[in-house]
Amino acid sequence: MWSESIKFIGANDHTLDLFENQYPLEYGVSYNSYVILDDKVAVMDTIDIRESEAWLNTLKEELDGREVDYLIVSHMEPDHAANIDTLCKLYPNMKVVGNATTFTMINNFFEIDGLEQKKHVVKEGDTLSLGKHTLQFYMAPMVHWPEVMMTYVPEEKVLFSADAFGKFGTLDVEDDWATEARRYYFNIVGKYGMQVQNALKKLSGLEINVICPLHGPILTENLGYYLNLYNTWSSYQPEEDGVLIAYATIYGHTKEAAYDLKKMIEATGQKVKILELNRVPVSVAIGEAFRYSKLVLMSSSYDAGVFPAMELFLLELSHKNFQNRKVAIVENGSWAPSAGKTIKSYVEKWKNIDLVEPVITIRSKAKKADEEKLEALAKTI
Repeated sequence: MWSESIKFIGANDHTLDLFENQYPLEYGVSYNSYVILDDKVAVMDTIDIRESEAWLNTLKEELDGREVDYLIVSHMEPDHAANIDTLCKLYPNMKVVGNATTFTMINNFFEIDGLEQKKHVVKEGDTLSLGKHTLQFYMAPMVHWPEVMMTYVPEEKVLFSADAFGKFGTLDVEDDWATEARRYYFNIVGKYGMQVQNALKKLSGLEINVICPLHGPILTENLGYYLNLYNTWSSYQPEEDGVLIAYATIYGHTKEAAYDLKKMIEATGQKVKILELNRVPVSVAIGEAFRYSKLVLMSSSYDAGVFPAMELFLLELSHKNFQNRKVAIVENGSWAPSAGKTIKSYVEKWKNIDLVEPVITIRSKAKKADEEKLEALAKTI
């Protein structure tokens, strides 16, 4: 274990299938919570109500009869804050530590007896001594709620990072960290790149050996890798040079054209990822779109607009501030192609987009002339 005094007391939730009731989970999620055992005892966040019993049992085991002196509330989202009232009742002398916005939100969720007497309000740069350990507080508003704060323990060079550096998946399942952390970041925090950049600047002056997020594994090695990824993601720069082809098809003709284009682009030496928007969660497509430097949007026309799976993808990209990419558009339509115009109306609102012109139009099924246009697109992109 990397610390004698800081103990993990979180829990895995293997049964949750939708994070925030919208993002599909293949392997559930972990709710992370920690306790620091010093002259004073501090609990770093509670967890979701779904795993309360397991969390309370683990906490009591680590306390071994001791009382809790402080509850540090990093983030008020219910998957981390659901047991605040429970802990206040179990340990009536416990102080609740948060910033001014934290306590506004606590009152939104709970009616805690005697909260005014329990409050310990902190602001940027404040410290709290537990004895051998000092807690230093750094505000991180909109990463990804306004009350979020991070806590640094200089004696052990540990950062409690709230939702930052978290990922989907439970702790007992080994998977690629970046894949699920990327999907988590862009769908949960992606809109707030500037605020993440501000938080990273605050952290840049700290010597950090361990990052303790509220979801996913504790990070103890190669921290530069994770910090660099967060810098890339939050500055909306591509992570990899490559092309994502995202297509929405009705009867398969747009799919055929998409796979033809994939082969053409690969023949130029470019890396290509292809996704059928009808068949993958939009959260997966969002993560992949931000991963690559180029995006090809291919869709059937529908109801004088664009196929719904594509429109949802475009809407979500807009919400997440998609920018700094090269984008091409291919539309399909049997009698009145309309997808291109609709797609373009979204793309033109994105920042720093190099839009490949012209929009390619296929009528029902790609023909020789269409194949030539796709070949030219492959070389251009």
